[in-house]
Amino acid sequence: MRRTTRYRVTGANSLWHVYKTVPFWKVVKNFVVIQTARYTPFLGLKNRLYKTFLGMKIGEQTSFALMVMLDVMFPEKISVGRNTVIGYNTTILAHEYLIKEYRLGEVKIGSEVMIGANTTILPGVEIGDGAIVSAGTLVHKDVPPGAFVGGNPMRIIYSKEQLAERWREDEIYGLKAEE
Repeated sequence: MRRTTRYRVTGANSLWHVYKTVPFWKVVKNFVVIQTARYTPFLGLKNRLYKTFLGMKIGEQTSFALMVMLDVMFPEKISVGRNTVIGYNTTILAHEYLIKEYRLGEVKIGSEVMIGANTTILPGVEIGDGAIVSAGTLVHKDVPPGAFVGGNPMRIIYSKEQLAERWREDEIYGLKAEE
C-alpha cells in the first residue's frame, strides 16, 4: 500500500474542495514555475527553480527532461536524489482527488535512478537508489533499489541481482566497466 494520508470530504467530490486544501495563489505560483521549467533546456535553471520556488529537495546533477510535469498542488512533497534522470513528459503526483476523499503522500526518488519517458508516479511511493523505470510505466507501489521495473500495472522485470548478472559482461554497466 502506498503511504498516503487520507482526508474525507462531504458533499461534492474532493476536487470541489481544492482551495480549502491548498491556497489558490500557491497553485498559481507553482503552475507558472512548473510551466516555465517544463520548456527550458537549462537543467541547472530547472533545478534552481524547483528548489527555490517549489521547496523541492533535489540532488546534484539530477536532470529533469523536457515536459516533466510535477504536482502543481504539493511539489514540496517530492524529493529526488543525486545524478538521477527523469524522462521526457513524466508526471510526478503527490496528491489524488477522489469522490469522497483526497490523499496526499510524499514521493521519494533515490540517487542514480533512471525514469523513462511518459512515466506516471503516484503519491506515496519510494523509488530506491539505482532503480530503472521503463518508459510508460505507472509507478503505483515502491520500487526496490537497483530493480528494473516496467508496465501498467508496474511489475519487477529484473531484481538488482538479476540485472547485475545480465550486465556482468557489459562494457559500460558490467564488471568490464570497473577495470
